[in-house]
Amino acid sequence: MATQASAITFLAGPGFGYAHGLEFIQFYLGLPLAVLILCLAFIPNFYKLNIYTAYEYLEGRFDPKTRALTAFLFLVLRALSTAISVYAPSIILSALLHIPSYISTLAVGLLVITYTLTGGSKSVSYTQVLQMIIIFTGLFTAIFTTLSLLPPGVHFTQVLKISGILGHLKALDLHWNIQEKYNIWSGLIGGLFLQLSYFGTDQSQVSRYLTGSSIRESKLGLIFNGLVKIPMQFLILMTGVLVFVFFQFNAPPLAFNPLIKSEIHDSKKSKLYELLEKKHQEVFILKKDKIQDYLNKSKGSLSILKPIQDKIKALNLEELSLEKKAIQMHDDSSNSIQTEDSNYVFLSFILSYLPKGLVGALIAIIFLSSMGAVASALNSMASCSLIDFYKRWYKKEESDAHYLRASKAFTLFWGLVCVFLALFIGKFDNLIEAVNRIGSYVYGPILGIFLVGFYFKKVKANSVFLSAILSEMMVIIAPQLFHMAYLWLNVLGCILVILLSIILESTIFKPYKPV
Repeated sequence: MATQASAITFLAGPGFGYAHGLEFIQFYLGLPLAVLILCLAFIPNFYKLNIYTAYEYLEGRFDPKTRALTAFLFLVLRALSTAISVYAPSIILSALLHIPSYISTLAVGLLVITYTLTGGSKSVSYTQVLQMIIIFTGLFTAIFTTLSLLPPGVHFTQVLKISGILGHLKALDLHWNIQEKYNIWSGLIGGLFLQLSYFGTDQSQVSRYLTGSSIRESKLGLIFNGLVKIPMQFLILMTGVLVFVFFQFNAPPLAFNPLIKSEIHDSKKSKLYELLEKKHQEVFILKKDKIQDYLNKSKGSLSILKPIQDKIKALNLEELSLEKKAIQMHDDSSNSIQTEDSNYVFLSFILSYLPKGLVGALIAIIFLSSMGAVASALNSMASCSLIDFYKRWYKKEESDAHYLRASKAFTLFWGLVCVFLALFIGKFDNLIEAVNRIGSYVYGPILGIFLVGFYFKKVKANSVFLSAILSEMMVIIAPQLFHMAYLWLNVLGCILVILLSIILESTIFKPYKPV
């Protein structure tokens, strides 16, 4: 769980809570059921097969090309996701040291490559033990510090009232809509398929329980993850909500990304930006007064409170509109690569308002989590490259020492690839969404391949191989055709592979029977 919590989690997680509230918690609703299925079906199968990577199984069940296709999809997915994980902490270094993000990206990437090469999977495991302790300590400290910085008389109950008025406490949406990113159905169904594929077929996760000392130990690790993950993510999102309420009483910047203001001030639009800042400040003061008025009259009747609530909501929308105009102004006048402003919210908050010693601790948390996630991903990509390609196709009979050297070479190669990709990452939405959206384009078809292998014994290699390619093409175009939210792509890809495999096996690829 520690390695899954990267800098993306601690930058973009609170940023998402700040911008959208608790709705992202629905993303994890399918996790407990996924863990149960994995413990009953996937882990025993993998241990019985005595394999190093999840994709070795596919060659025995189907053929080498199916194994190679699935492993290739994993490597592409993991390289892109890891590049984002490398890029995320560069935001911090860039803001702290006032250096270009490409320099900080190189620094972070090369550091992680070095210690992963030196220590291997054991170094990843031991650093994560300390990391997990620091993460939880830092999160609780950040929450209590934020509460202590609120104005006198504004307690946790008032925090809940304010965030509730502005829609930040809505954690569950019961409406069925495949175009909505987060509701209870996308979380329970789409999230279930994503988590099954992530934990059951992604080598970065499978490698964790394949290196457990027993099936029992592997199951316990996965169950612990399933039980603690949702409260941990709730805590992270709630931190963002608290920061949101904090900025209802303390003037937020027009844009949290410090480069936006500095770049616009050096452009022809500086005067317009200053006017937006002035208007933004006026709206903030009006909204703050209305919020204080609401708290003073909070015991009054609904007829008294409703008009105040409506005015607070209207002022909040006006404030958001001004912030979007500022970011759009920057996008129109700048060619530099930036991420969405919400990724900078928590960083801006801790740098501006928290005690300096605590700032150092939280920055350490973000760097530790990022390095753990990246190191784990590099190990998994190196294992997949070594076992599924190098050893399978090139050097089949070599010494353990040779394969160890080759593994380190693959670690270095994928580390450099991820750093290179991180240097050229374009503009994303919130980073925590970006990682999961990228995964959703691949996880569904991969899960479908494994489920066909486990439960549809009559389906052969050619059927599942062609089905996977066709399904992947459909998953890529589905958002444009049906405006389908990304979590549902996991369901679509998996079901398409299963259905098409059965249809192709019974029609095009059915065994020839002489007349």
